[in-house]
Amino acid sequence: MESNQAASSMEIETVPSEAKLLPPKPKFEPLKPHEMSDGQVQFRKVNVPPHRYTPLKKAWMDIYTPIYEQMKIDVRMNLKARRVELKTRVDTPDISNLQKCADFVHAFMLGFDVIDAIALLRLDELYIESFEIKDVKTLRGDHLSRAIGRLSGKGGKTKFAIENASKTRIVIADTKIHILGSFANIKIARDSLCSLILGSPAGKVYSKLRAVTARLAERF
Repeated sequence: MESNQAASSMEIETVPSEAKLLPPKPKFEPLKPHEMSDGQVQFRKVNVPPHRYTPLKKAWMDIYTPIYEQMKIDVRMNLKARRVELKTRVDTPDISNLQKCADFVHAFMLGFDVIDAIALLRLDELYIESFEIKDVKTLRGDHLSRAIGRLSGKGGKTKFAIENASKTRIVIADTKIHILGSFANIKIARDSLCSLILGSPAGKVYSKLRAVTARLAERF
């Protein structure tokens, strides 16, 4: 009798199968770009150097149109602070567009043409690398002038050759050098420029460039 009572006490209550069913998973709508930052408007500010003020005036519509119409970012020129200000809108399709536009404007300020800099808006794997001649070798006086002359060549011939071979764009602004391109291509252009700064003749750099570009063409 006792064993029957024990067995009955050990029996597990059966739960109906309907109660075991879990509630349906909630379906959340994807966040809109302006909601990702808790609905706060994000800003970027790019300073305008004095020597780029006039070129910016002339090319303003070429810069403004793709930023405002295609990337859906508000842009204005702050005349008092002398800087270009960018901010997100409610209809901005992607939050990363703001940084892309800031990089595009910054590239123009460094001296790149609008046609070249606009590639930063369209391609993700483009970068700008900047360095100075003194980072490679400490040169002064005429030695520095000759190094800058070797970099550009007669009528910019050497610079154009490096640009075309490495598929990059190069700006030589006094002792500063800016390179726009993909990671691998920037390395090729930088190595060629460094060789010229260190004193290599242009012919030797050309032959090395031909070998590197031929190797790249085989790889792809």
